[in-house]
Amino acid sequence: MTFGLPPLPPAPGSPAGRPAADVLATEHRQLAALCTALADQSLPPRRRRDLADVLAATAVRHLSAEAQYVYPAVRSSVPGGAALADGEIAATRALLATLREDRPAETAAALRRHAHATAGLLDRLAEIATPEDLVRLGNRIETAEEAAPTRPHPGAPATPPWNKLTDPALGLIDRLRDAVTGRPTREEILFRRYASRLF
Repeated sequence: MTFGLPPLPPAPGSPAGRPAADVLATEHRQLAALCTALADQSLPPRRRRDLADVLAATAVRHLSAEAQYVYPAVRSSVPGGAALADGEIAATRALLATLREDRPAETAAALRRHAHATAGLLDRLAEIATPEDLVRLGNRIETAEEAAPTRPHPGAPATPPWNKLTDPALGLIDRLRDAVTGRPTREEILFRRYASRLF
């Protein structure tokens, strides 16, 4: 079974990298922690805004990488995968719209549903893919996130090959806007910005 990804570089022992399920499960926990922190009603308005920006950027990078690599793998490899992928693409568009409208409670609920659905898809992939395929997929997810957008674009293309072209371009524009405005997009920026931890 292959997802059409290039081979891993030669390495002694296990393949280099983490399986897709490990990568995404870690990110789902990070997103859940950000949602929990954002629900704290005692946060000052500026910290709340910064935390919401980090949550949005983290979620958008994550969703972009899944649309580029996980859903195509499901579509091509899992029985009935086209319907499963289409359903998740529609849910992703709705989640991006929720992120854009800054509705924290709805975002948290949508992200919980998303994490559960993604875990199910990855279980299906694990039944038919080799460990090397799953590491290769994990590597691609992590690479795609580096160039992904940091702001929600629910109307952008959501399937390859178009999203693999537009997402890096949107990501470049988003990162320029973030740099100009000082918008935080990663947790480590919050740690540097505030002396006390938010979560």
